[in-house]
Amino acid sequence: MVRNVVVVGAQWGDEGKGKIIDWLTDNAAGVVRFQGGHNAGHTLVVGYGAARREYKLNLVPSGVVHPDVQCYIGNGVVLDIRHLRKEIDALEAGGIEVQSRLKISPGCPLVLPYHAALDQAREAKRAREAKIGTTGKGIGPAYEDKVARRGLRVYDLFDRKRFADKLAEVLAYHNFTLTRYLDAKAVDYSETLQQALDDGERIKPMVTDVSAALHAANQSGQNLLFEGAQGALLDIDHGTYPFVTSSNCVAGQAAAGSGIGPGMLHYVLGITKAYCTRVGGGPFPSELDIETEGTPGRQMSEKGREFGTVTGRARRCGWFDAALLRRSVLINGLSGLCITKLDVLDGLERLDICVGYQLDGKRIDLLPIGADEAARCEPVFETLPGWSERTDGVKRWEELPQNARAYLTRLEQLCQTPIAIISTGPERAETILRQHPFN
Repeated sequence: MVRNVVVVGAQWGDEGKGKIIDWLTDNAAGVVRFQGGHNAGHTLVVGYGAARREYKLNLVPSGVVHPDVQCYIGNGVVLDIRHLRKEIDALEAGGIEVQSRLKISPGCPLVLPYHAALDQAREAKRAREAKIGTTGKGIGPAYEDKVARRGLRVYDLFDRKRFADKLAEVLAYHNFTLTRYLDAKAVDYSETLQQALDDGERIKPMVTDVSAALHAANQSGQNLLFEGAQGALLDIDHGTYPFVTSSNCVAGQAAAGSGIGPGMLHYVLGITKAYCTRVGGGPFPSELDIETEGTPGRQMSEKGREFGTVTGRARRCGWFDAALLRRSVLINGLSGLCITKLDVLDGLERLDICVGYQLDGKRIDLLPIGADEAARCEPVFETLPGWSERTDGVKRWEELPQNARAYLTRLEQLCQTPIAIISTGPERAETILRQHPFN
């Protein structure tokens, strides 16, 4: 029986989705990216010893390291072709064939140089406390153009006159904003036009009706894996707005962002760390101090190597937030959880879990919608004993320390969602399977 699985980040991104998607790809014929842009970063570790390789991907789906798997970029992705070309070249230089297996929707909105210029100029102009923490790669402005119906899409590249005329109009609009309001340099029309057309010719053989291709794959009995980027609480509608990304990151976007019906989505796996992290600005009720030596937050930061894959910025760290996860369960319809980075907590004497908040004198059990109320939440903690034994590399539930099992069981109870997978390290084999999403 055909079974399709959606993988989403259940926190604020950076949960370790790349490894799990790569691991699950053994059961899939195709991997589909359905939202976001090259502001996302997935790290894969493949092989052992001298053969160990690390791949950092931004646009190419994480299933690409499997030689027989098809990779799809759906219409929900905003596409910087210059970045995609560099990513493809790097992978193919490393011996991974990409172009014959990558299918790109003609409906993908384009990320062009003026989008990045706008993104960076706006962030520079904001007061420090109002900065969103954008990657500056032009993702937000590209989505703005899409919604405003002035954006350019992949299919426009293949009609030179149409593309040139549309570009002239939209670039005049954005250059006015850049020069007159943001005190930034204008973006050159001729250079942007020629580069975009050249890029279009490079990807033309990969452009495919992804919606039709996915339906055909499904009809022929192939399992599909849908790969989310960022995290559910960065969703433009359901996250801590305005400290969010510019796309829908929730599981339902897998349908809209790839051109299939929701009936083709059978299981939703939410990836969450055994603690909590966040990059950039925005509320973080369970946040800890990461600067002071010997503190739990410092251990999470150092042992977890908590630096953004794309930005290199230090991630903020905090205790696991079950109230946040309950919100994620609701907005994604999670079927199961995957817990990552359990080993980062090894050696801590006690573990706090945020089980709810005090807000305006009342106890609440769900992360509020929007940033303002979330920022006023005072966390309510429950404390469990930690463990001194090492959990890194453990492959069976029974081999985990008793207190680690108790901690995970409590998370399962609080989030009201079964834990299907536990990741105990970056390599594929360092995984405890309790329930396979494809079964």
